[in-house]
Amino acid sequence: GFEVFIWKMGDGERYKNFRSLEKALRFFSESGLTRSDAAIALGGGVVGDLTGFAASIYLRGIAFLQIPTTLLSMIDSSVGGKTSVNSDFGKNLIGTFHQPHGVLIDVETLKTLPRRELTAGFCEAVKQGTIANKELFDQTADFLEKYSPNKFKKYFSQPEFSEKLNKLIRAQVNFKAEIVTNDEREIFERDDSRSRKILNFGHTLAHALEKVTDYKHFKHGEAVGYGILAAGEIAKKVANLSQNELNLLNYVVSLTGKLPNCNHIKAEQIIEAFAFDKKNVGDSLQWILLEAIGKPKIVTNKDIPPRVIS
Repeated sequence: GFEVFIWKMGDGERYKNFRSLEKALRFFSESGLTRSDAAIALGGGVVGDLTGFAASIYLRGIAFLQIPTTLLSMIDSSVGGKTSVNSDFGKNLIGTFHQPHGVLIDVETLKTLPRRELTAGFCEAVKQGTIANKELFDQTADFLEKYSPNKFKKYFSQPEFSEKLNKLIRAQVNFKAEIVTNDEREIFERDDSRSRKILNFGHTLAHALEKVTDYKHFKHGEAVGYGILAAGEIAKKVANLSQNELNLLNYVVSLTGKLPNCNHIKAEQIIEAFAFDKKNVGDSLQWILLEAIGKPKIVTNKDIPPRVIS
C-alpha cells in the first residue's frame, strides 16, 4: 500500500559528501516527499549516515528508518542518531543528530559481504567490546576464535553459528544503545567512563588515516583496527594499560583479518590531520585510552607527551 521510489548512491566513504547529499535531496523533492513520508536507508554505514542527514534537513526533518546490511552498520552506525557527510574539513564534521524511527537487522545479509567488509565490522565489534566490559570483549573474542571472517559464508549452514551471531549482534547493539541513551548528543563537558565520547576509542587515528588517503584506501572499520592498536600502545605509556592486556587486545584485533598496508602514509600527515578531528575541545584533542579492558579513560593531548604520539 506504499508508493516507493528508489535512489542509489555510490559505494564507499568517498561518496558520503555534499554532492551525494544534494542528489539525495533533489531525489526527495522530485519524488514529492512530504512531512508524512519517510526515507529508508538500505545499506551500510555510508548509506545510513547520508540518508539520515538528508532526512534531517529536508522539510526541516522527515522520518527515516535504518535497515543496515553490513556488520559495522548493524552494531554501530545505525544505532545512535548521528548523521553526517565527509568534507575537506575532515570526517563527519558536518552533520546532525536525527534518530531513526526504527532499525531492522537481518543477519542473513551478512552472507553477501566480502571479507574486507566483515573485517571492518569486527574491528568495530572489538572496539565496543574493549570499552564495554570484559564480558562483551570475551564474547567477541570467543566468536572470532571460532568463526574466522575469512570463511564466514560457510558457517551459515550451522544452526549454532546463527544463534551465536544473533546473540553477539544483540549484545553489541544493547551496549551502544545504553551509551547513547545516557548521552545522546555527546555532551562535551562529560569525561566519565560512560560518556558517549568513549565510542570514539580507536577513531582518532582512524579518522586521520581516512582523511589523508581521501577516504579511498581504508574501509572505516579497517582504519579503526589500526586506531585500536595505536590507542593501546599509547595507553600502555600514558594510562598504565598492562602488557598482558595490550597483547590480548592486539591478538583479538588480528583475529578480525588482514588490514590494508599503510606503510606509504607519513607520520607527519597523520599528526597534521588530528587538527581536523571532531573530538577537539577548545585547543585540545581528546583521546580515548584504556586503563584496562572495559575501563576506558578520556585523556587530552596535553597529558600525552609529543614523543608518545610521534
